[in-house]
Amino acid sequence: MFDREADRYLLMAFGWDGAKRVHGCIFHIDIINGKLWIQRDGTEHGIADDLVAHGVPKDHIVLGFHAPDLRQYTEYAAA
Repeated sequence: MFDREADRYLLMAFGWDGAKRVHGCIFHIDIINGKLWIQRDGTEHGIADDLVAHGVPKDHIVLGFHAPDLRQYTEYAAA
């Protein structure tokens, strides 16, 4: 899902895994004040690593799924 007006981007999974219904958000990224805010990361290795590997500086990435007081202890931007 891409909402370019609100700068909100999500990758969803839905369908069936055998007899089990699958529906959920794999990742959700918002662009807020020029930074990529990762609101949800359900990938195996972390979407932030992929962004860095593609040239996004760590100080432009906020791990929004961490509590605000804990973000300062990550290697990424606090806000």
